[in-house]
Amino acid sequence: MRTGLAYTAARILILAVALVLLSLAGARGILLLALAFVVSALASYVLLSKQRETMAGVLNRRLSKATSKVTGKAAEFRGRIEGGAAVEDETEEDETGDRAAR
Repeated sequence: MRTGLAYTAARILILAVALVLLSLAGARGILLLALAFVVSALASYVLLSKQRETMAGVLNRRLSKATSKVTGKAAEFRGRIEGGAAVEDETEEDETGDRAAR
């Protein structure tokens, strides 16, 4: 979580710097915002690549842990359903055998 907050804070700081610099350069209004977002996106892509890769690694590890937990629970649930279905099938076969014997 700390990695994500640091990355987001750096992106916001780069956006603020772009806003200030473009404002000093004379951009105003919607043009200022549009240029600031484009410039900050390009600068962030170049300047924050290492932080972005670190954050992606942390998120991948967290996602793989969550996926393995879900997969394990799904397999357990599937096993319980198949076990219940097997018991139900045996019960039906017993009832059918009892009816045929009568």
